Amino acid sequence: MFQVALTGLLTGLALIVAVGAQNAFLLRQGIRGEQVLPIVLTCLLSDVIAITAGVAGLGVVLERWPSALPVAQVLGGLYLIAFGIHAAVRAWKPTGLTTEGGASLTTGKAIMLTLALTWLNPHFYLDAVLMLGTVANSFGSDRWWFLSGTLVASLLWFFGLGYGARLLRGLFARPSAWRVLDSGIAVLMGALGIGLLAH
Repeated sequence: MFQVALTGLLTGLALIVAVGAQNAFLLRQGIRGEQVLPIVLTCLLSDVIAITAGVAGLGVVLERWPSALPVAQVLGGLYLIAFGIHAAVRAWKPTGLTTEGGASLTTGKAIMLTLALTWLNPHFYLDAVLMLGTVANSFGSDRWWFLSGTLVASLLWFFGLGYGARLLRGLFARPSAWRVLDSGIAVLMGALGIGLLAH
């Protein structure tokens, strides 16, 4: 069970720790110290809803149509490998994040912008619902342990990035930091994808 939860934790981190619009926005606001808690909670709640729906929804589908699991695993494996390749490309030509400028935000605007950056991003559905749901259900009845690991990953990442942003400013302004991070993500995603295809 612990190993499954740990796999969920590492998989969750690999999927959410990337230079994307949501993380860039959270990092920027964290550095500015502006509306951090509402943004963090919105990101976290969005992950809880989407990942739980993916694990539970795909679980119901797979219980009714067990033959769908091999298809989902192949598609999921291919997606993970593609995600890994994309991370490897980012690692090959890394860029730093720009966090300067911009007007102050009210709490309402910060939440609405966070919701838009999250729920209007098609990759959010692929990662949180389809990908994590597929990987979780490959563990059968232990899928809820995998889910717990992914939710801990979200909790650690969003609070860590939001409130640790001031400490990370210099680090993530350097392309080399993203190169190391994306290289690790590429290896992990590739290994998980191959594992799903070989399952």
